[in-house]
Amino acid sequence: MSDKKIVVEGISKRFGDLAVVGGVTLDVRDGEFVAIVGPSGCGKTTLLNVIAGFERPDQGTIRVNGVELRGPSRNGIMISQHGSVFPWLTVQENVTFGLSGASERDKKALADQYIALVGLSGFESAYPHELSGGMLKRAELARALVVKPEILYMDEPFSALDALMSLRMQTELRRILDEERHTVLLITHDVEEAIYLADRILVLSPRPTTIQTTFLVDLPHPRKLSDPKAQALREAILKELGL
Repeated sequence: MSDKKIVVEGISKRFGDLAVVGGVTLDVRDGEFVAIVGPSGCGKTTLLNVIAGFERPDQGTIRVNGVELRGPSRNGIMISQHGSVFPWLTVQENVTFGLSGASERDKKALADQYIALVGLSGFESAYPHELSGGMLKRAELARALVVKPEILYMDEPFSALDALMSLRMQTELRRILDEERHTVLLITHDVEEAIYLADRILVLSPRPTTIQTTFLVDLPHPRKLSDPKAQALREAILKELGL
């Protein structure tokens, strides 16, 4: 059986006269972490939305586990920069919200497990307005992970956080991925975040976007961005971005 989790073949997308995605083909292996970077406004989010099934491509196909995608897949979940927790529910209620087919006791036990996994034990009864930005992101991660998605689609999930909290959340995500197997597609404007987290980095061209270059990140975890190899990779990616 193929280890290809996602297969994207020649997808393009327009909005009226505006060509946004100009023909993208890529494979993502099961358990692989792929980061996507590119110039501002190049179509990164549109590309991710098409791959995740939230937008239909004008041309091309997306297959997940060998099955053509015709809408959002049950196999994946989106985590965006805007957040998705319900302000009127507690942390525990938010985390159990997407669970079905289990007793309330089992849902609570599973929620508590994932709340502990993201480091929020003791805040089960807190409401979102009582949490810091970083704690909100942890709650959102727990809410996403508790349904055991095969694929995490992440659209600049930590961009609203300050630099130190963003780095903490990157470290937390990497720790969780070492415990649980997920395939990840990450959109980010932060080249260092991509290097810190990903197995492979795709650099997109200006709109209509295509894959301009691919970089393999052959560095063991946990990674140090001060490593000469990481610094050389950073310079090469920035050069591709015209910086």
